[in-house]
Amino acid sequence: MLRFSVKWVSAVVLVFLVGAAFIFCEYLIYYPAILKCAWPKLSHARGGEGSDGRPTDSTVHAMVLSDTHLLGAVGGHWFDKLRREWQMERAFQTALWLLRPEIVFILGDIFDEGKWSSQKNWEDDVRRFHRMFRHTTDTELVVLVGNHDIGFHYEMDWFKLQRFEKVFNASSTRIVTKKGVNFLLVNSVALHGDGCPICQSVEKELIKLSRELNCSLQTGSEKTESCDGAHPYPPTAPVMLQHYPLYRESDAGCRGEDAALPEERHLLFREKYDVLSKDASQRLLQWFKPRLILSGHTHSGCEVLHDNKYPEISVPSFSWRNRNNPSFILASVSPRSYTLSKCFLPQESTVISVYSSAGAFLLLLFLAHCLVMKGLCSLCLLGKHKSM
Repeated sequence: MLRFSVKWVSAVVLVFLVGAAFIFCEYLIYYPAILKCAWPKLSHARGGEGSDGRPTDSTVHAMVLSDTHLLGAVGGHWFDKLRREWQMERAFQTALWLLRPEIVFILGDIFDEGKWSSQKNWEDDVRRFHRMFRHTTDTELVVLVGNHDIGFHYEMDWFKLQRFEKVFNASSTRIVTKKGVNFLLVNSVALHGDGCPICQSVEKELIKLSRELNCSLQTGSEKTESCDGAHPYPPTAPVMLQHYPLYRESDAGCRGEDAALPEERHLLFREKYDVLSKDASQRLLQWFKPRLILSGHTHSGCEVLHDNKYPEISVPSFSWRNRNNPSFILASVSPRSYTLSKCFLPQESTVISVYSSAGAFLLLLFLAHCLVMKGLCSLCLLGKHKSM
């Protein structure tokens, strides 16, 4: 009877520990991490609030993440795919529930193998994306194109681009306006400037959008005849979002816990591969004069000031596959001001440590159980021997 009781207690403890470790690592761990995050408030100094303390402009709460890299059928191991996609799904759904953003931007490289996926594999990847990043009608999801979605410049074609645009129901180069804020979405993969058909189409659209934005900034008698028929956007400089960062030599000037590793920061970037070319970067700045640029691609965080007046934030990858400490940006944006904060997700190493500690404890429990059972067996044998 005593042996049976010990076995029963051991089994209950084992199930409890395994269940507790699983529930904490796979569900609960995201809540304390994201509960530390909050929407940044627009300061009075930047025109965020009036003298009565109330906002002078409508504020958009935008969540910005990047480089989800959903693994494909060719290079994605099933366990790697399961583990990292579950992490992103739980992180995203927890963030939606706790923070309730009005709009979410994903800055490209949604898929890892979009550049070569067959139609069947593409449809499977899309189905998984929609399951992971499901959202209510209260939140608008806006997706930008990256090089892994349609291929690098030399790999992209109209079929891949239109397949991507059809899934996300919008042109990859456009302006999204919300509460008087202009968000400019740029297909940066097509900014090689070599006159390729897709490049020509994207640049033509960007020039058109630039003219319309500049016309919107003109008032009354300032407006020229060339502005006749232009789309009336709110009269404010845009927030520019794209996959590739604007040109910079390296990440040498980047700081923070989500920056590239120290041994990687001084590696020189390649134009048109790691960053946009100098020429394409300057053209975008001259066309749009953005008040803020948000980009992805490098998988690491960085803050750069271009021409001493155009701030750019590189948003790290959202996936454990690309970094141990993923994060996303929380942006409070009004027509006249903005402020940003960073929200870090749980580190993968923390989850591994919890599982390892639980495993070590279970091993010790098992060894203790064996010793107890061995002792009980010895007592039983001794009792039988005496009775004889």
